Amino acid sequence: MLAKHNICSEHNREWGRMSVEAADRVAAVTSSRPGTPLQTSWFEFLLDGSLLENHLLKPNPDPTGVQLIIQFLEQASKPSVNEQNQVQPPADNRRNRTLKLLALKVAAHLKWDLDVLEKGLTIPVLNMLLNELLCVSKVPPGVKHVDLDLSTLPPTTAMAVVIYNRSDTSNCLITFQSLQLKKDFYVHTLRTLDLLAADAAANGETESSTAGLLISADELHCQVHYDVGGIFFQQGCTDQSAYQKARDHFRQTKELLKKLDSTVHVHLDEKRLAGYWNACKALTEQCDSDSQTTGYNHINSLIRAHNNVSRSLPNNFRRSVLREFLYKAQQGESGLDEVCHKLCVCNAVRDALEGEILSVRFQQLLLKPSKRMVDFILEVCTLSLEKERPSETSRKNMAIFMKTLCESLEELPLLFVVSSHKLFMELLKEEERKVLVEQMRKRSATINLSAKPLPSFYDIPASASVNIGQLEQQLILLLEPRRIRQILIELHGMAERPFWRVNSKWEVPPDYINVILGIKDNLTKDLVYILMAKGLHCISIKDFAHARQLFSACLELVTEFSPKLRQVMLNEMLLLEVRAHETMAAEGSKERPPPDLVSRVRGYLEMRIHDLPLRQVVGEECVAFMLNWRENDYLTLQVPPSLVMNNPYIKLGQLLASTCKELPGPKECRRTAKELWEVVVQICSMSIQHKRNNDGRVGLIKHRESSMGILYRKFITFVKKLREPLVLTTLISLFVRLHSIVRDDIVNEVTAEHLTIWPSTLANIQAVDVEAVAVTVKELVSYALTLNPNNQSWLITQADIYFVTNQYSAALNLYLQAGAVSSDFFTKAVPPDVYTDQVLKRMIKCCSMMNCHTQVAVLCQFLREVDYMTAFKALQEQNSHDAMDSFYDYIWDVTILEYLTHIHHKRGETEKRQIAIKAIGQAELNTSNPEEVLQLAAQKRKKRFLQAMAKLYF
Repeated sequence: MLAKHNICSEHNREWGRMSVEAADRVAAVTSSRPGTPLQTSWFEFLLDGSLLENHLLKPNPDPTGVQLIIQFLEQASKPSVNEQNQVQPPADNRRNRTLKLLALKVAAHLKWDLDVLEKGLTIPVLNMLLNELLCVSKVPPGVKHVDLDLSTLPPTTAMAVVIYNRSDTSNCLITFQSLQLKKDFYVHTLRTLDLLAADAAANGETESSTAGLLISADELHCQVHYDVGGIFFQQGCTDQSAYQKARDHFRQTKELLKKLDSTVHVHLDEKRLAGYWNACKALTEQCDSDSQTTGYNHINSLIRAHNNVSRSLPNNFRRSVLREFLYKAQQGESGLDEVCHKLCVCNAVRDALEGEILSVRFQQLLLKPSKRMVDFILEVCTLSLEKERPSETSRKNMAIFMKTLCESLEELPLLFVVSSHKLFMELLKEEERKVLVEQMRKRSATINLSAKPLPSFYDIPASASVNIGQLEQQLILLLEPRRIRQILIELHGMAERPFWRVNSKWEVPPDYINVILGIKDNLTKDLVYILMAKGLHCISIKDFAHARQLFSACLELVTEFSPKLRQVMLNEMLLLEVRAHETMAAEGSKERPPPDLVSRVRGYLEMRIHDLPLRQVVGEECVAFMLNWRENDYLTLQVPPSLVMNNPYIKLGQLLASTCKELPGPKECRRTAKELWEVVVQICSMSIQHKRNNDGRVGLIKHRESSMGILYRKFITFVKKLREPLVLTTLISLFVRLHSIVRDDIVNEVTAEHLTIWPSTLANIQAVDVEAVAVTVKELVSYALTLNPNNQSWLITQADIYFVTNQYSAALNLYLQAGAVSSDFFTKAVPPDVYTDQVLKRMIKCCSMMNCHTQVAVLCQFLREVDYMTAFKALQEQNSHDAMDSFYDYIWDVTILEYLTHIHHKRGETEKRQIAIKAIGQAELNTSNPEEVLQLAAQKRKKRFLQAMAKLYF
């Protein structure tokens, strides 16, 4: 094979770079097991033009079609090296053009099935393939596809545009345009691609354009309707009308499927289509004029289908259906209240069966239930357990639900309905039933439940105490401001007492408590306190919509009588909007805050109102907000000097912003970095104060607070509100340098970016709290990695922290992660600034400390100068905990391999010696090979070794 390859190389210089792959082929021959069929190598398809089609027609070709596409395009996109040893873009030569054409031929053999291609290819490879398709199909370059008129393009050209845009959901305008065309299409086949390659025909109304694979207009439209329906369905969660559009497209898909004799060129999942169709019907039923099924009947049909038994609908889908109906009810559609109640009950019973917490909405429903509703709850519960052998867990969970139901109902007649039900008797033990009945007796001491017949319960008058209890329960659960006000008015009409104390979990900030409790009118006092407490709770659980409603109502209320409380509410509403926007950003939104919000933040930071209670957290989060959105010019240039002096967080924000702006600047620009350093050192330092104890003796206490007035713990809280990568990198760098100085361990230093901007000594090192600095470094890096787990600099720093604390497995895991994210999971070489010699030596030590000595030997090759002494010492170890000889294939240094054969010969380990000899015998490791071949052989083994290590340690 090598001889054949060398002959080809003499005839065609463009194919002269295949020596490495040919050597790979020889290596595969020498190392394969006896009787194992050899995998056809990619370069063989270059040498034999007829081989590809024969290979693809095999029952189980190895490699598969998608694997071949990857190999062909990877080889065609490899950079070249010129005579000056400079890396150049891939050459546009005959070899690379042929490889790209081979990739297109494989895709043509797969009939351009995007499902297969998208599953088997990475996005970059798929994009490369489809761009090549556009190129060979003569799609005009530099023209936006939405500006092309598909009806004027030749058939294969138009089809190439459609295929390309089908793979990208953001280009659905083109796919819509294809629905307007009634003519048939043609797509390239192996034959038409050969014609193009041979320049036998130009693309257009010629043989290569119409001799391709015929795709009828109906087939194309069926596929496009299915694709577009899926796009609209995904948009439905934010745009209700999109579900109707999705349904229209899925209807046309179904109609076209019936019309087609075969679906060879239509690639869709009919079960998935049926699922889409059913979901669209359920979500658009109210606006569907054809359907006679009401929402009420649909819910009943779900119950009759025993959905809670089979648990076939996902919980998130069930809840989304309830939200849709609630939304329609709020928009004023009539007749939906009962449907919503029944959906809520069905979902609650399903939650109960699975041991989930019952929703607040269901608990609200139980505050004023009717007998009809209780009967429905019992019906759903019974049907949910109607199978031959319900699991013991289901029965136990249902019993808990029945007890909860009894404890929630206040009206005695309804309690009797539940306690006398067959399911109640079956699920609860006699002792449990007795306890519940006793509790029910205590609620109404004048009624004997066991003696009174059912009809008499409807005549029991409601006592005032029961009504107050019910109203207080509603007050705790409700979030709608008007209802809260109504209930408070009713309560104040029954009893004059402070209802803001009803729930011990209602809390308002201590800064505001005196102002609120100073309100003279008791009803207003309760209402302001409860609206603020509920709003703050909603913010804490990220329910910003309800928080806005509650705060807006509170603002409207206090504006009438208290300018001070009005400003307090405006400040809290600002904090609400800042947190809402920061939450969106933390969840992946890239949308910048509106200018109005930035202006309000500036206004707050500059506000000076006498005798106004201010929460420090508002100032903290406003400064963090400005840093996160890179409003550095404001913080460094526009903040009034008096403000910087009076607000320590603004001063801290200004120093951080200035330091970030100067990076990476010359040494004379580092005055701000030094000032920031001094502030942080103060925060982390302890001052010793004298304090007289109760017994009169004088003791020493350690106190830590900077001259700026920022406590250490509050500083850490502030830092964890920051998201901006450069700000976090700056703080990590500062604390890493501070940690190195206080630890004074030159050998085991933690590394980070920009370390040189900080001072290298401390004037009062004894005052610094070493433990606090160590904890802060760990917490800060861990927090940063929750925001971006793929930041290679932070990963290396975290790995170093584990390394210097002797956590070698964790350290190696993170060193490998850093390499993986910087090299597309080791498909490319890891950059040398990531795997520096120091990092590699630490990886070597990690492996050594875990007794993985063969891994040590392999890693010794990665160093700029191979560390033979460490490698040989590692290979002498006989208690290696790794797979030893399975790693020999990753060794490319012949000296190490020769030493291995010597060691195994000396120990009489014949089999392992043979494996080492086989590794040395690989043609690509021959020292007579050109340097380029040896380097490529080393790079291939590096990638494979690191991928194998990742599988072991990830």
